[in-house]
Order: sequence, then C-alpha cells, then structure tokens
Amino acid sequence: MEIAVIGNSEFILGFRLAGVQKTYAAETDERLVDSVTRALGDKDVGILVLEGKDMERIPPRLRTTLENSVKPTVITIGGEEGGLSMRERIKRSVGVDLWK
Repeated sequence: MEIAVIGNSEFILGFRLAGVQKTYAAETDERLVDSVTRALGDKDVGILVLEGKDMERIPPRLRTTLENSVKPTVITIGGEEGGLSMRERIKRSVGVDLWK
C-alpha cells in the first residue's frame, strides 16, 4: 500500500521530501478532480492525503465518495475534515477503535 498526496505544489513538496512518490500537483479544479479520480482508481494507494481547503473544491458527488471511502482512506490536513474525525477514519479503515 502506498500513500498518495494531492494538492498545490507547496503542499505536496514536504511529502516529496519525506519520500512519498505518488504526489500530484493540482492547481486547478479540473486537475484536482482528475488527480483524485486517478488516485481512487489506483489499487496500490491505501491512503490519500488532501489539503482541507481542496475538499471544498471537489464536486459534491465525488466528495461524498471520498468521505465514505475505506480504501483508500482519505485524510485531510488542515481546515475541514469532511465531518469525520481522525479517530473515526482510523476505526473505519482498521475496524478497531485504537483509542480504547
């Protein structure tokens, strides 16, 4: 399983430096939607990281798909998290509440 990161070039830079190979620069809304769709279709991606403000730029139908996705698990950093806490996302993807 791999991590994929989608966002503007400044957002993905730190992930590239940390060794994440699947990074997608998405400066426009169209490019963002294309990158998210590609990452969702990639069977090797287990975690998809997005910037919180980018979730607002995604069309409602695709945003709902991301919010309900188990594989890949979608993590937003900064801003709104799509209504689910990190704890709830981990519980959904692993099947166990790790904080208990």
